[in-house]
Amino acid sequence: MTSLITGATGPIGRHLVDLLLAAGQTVRITTRSPQTAAFPASVEVVGGDFRTGDLPADAFDGVSKAFVFPALGGIDGFLGRLAGSQVEHLVLLSSLAAAGLHERDRDSVSARHHAAVEAAVAASGIPTTVLRPGDMANNLLFWSWTIKTSGAVYAPYANSAQAPIHEADVAAVAAAALSGTGHAGQVYSLTGPQALTRREQLATIGRAIGRELSFVEIAPAQFAEQMAAYMPPEVITMLLDYWSDTVEEPDTVLGTVEAVTGRPGRTLAQWAADHAPAFTA
Repeated sequence: MTSLITGATGPIGRHLVDLLLAAGQTVRITTRSPQTAAFPASVEVVGGDFRTGDLPADAFDGVSKAFVFPALGGIDGFLGRLAGSQVEHLVLLSSLAAAGLHERDRDSVSARHHAAVEAAVAASGIPTTVLRPGDMANNLLFWSWTIKTSGAVYAPYANSAQAPIHEADVAAVAAAALSGTGHAGQVYSLTGPQALTRREQLATIGRAIGRELSFVEIAPAQFAEQMAAYMPPEVITMLLDYWSDTVEEPDTVLGTVEAVTGRPGRTLAQWAADHAPAFTA
């Protein structure tokens, strides 16, 4: 059985490839830069752009399952190429925002994008497992520069609480869905195992790198002004709405990772230890 992995060069994709190889599966990946993909020799690397469907004619030969990354450029081209293939099961990476559980999510840029991708995949008619992770721990890498340069983070809503999930746990659920049975048609909402305030998240990173770090709380308007050069306004609004809401109502911790994989989700302390080099000079 061959599994085709899109988005394989990203942090979730690389973990997923490793897990599938360890399980003895045949893995094929798509990438626009095969010369720099840097995967083990046992991985079949296919050059091309899965978003547009610009892939070799034999890209789907022998493929029975595929991991679908929600590319910002769309996935219609890829889904079009699946017609007539032998692919019988898709595992789609989406977002918890697509569930529309909170008012803040229902018209957010993330919810609109992921809901559209989910709808497109559903229209393909191929049985699908949908993964909806919430806050990704990797978002904390945004803090790395000021941690390295000043030992501090300058941000609003220090006491809002999220349950960041390790990218390796998202990959573990994806691997279980690709390798096992009974997952088609399931929607898995995923979080990390702890809801921690942003101040506590920073302290966790500090312990991982052996450094005392400071959370300098700034006004939301100041954050929006500073980030205007780096993020679209609707992304800034989405983040501020999320952080504001989770001051009074912290993220709900879900046990889906353990239920699907049989092992507890990784803590933020584990994530921080795994990523400590990103926060050191």
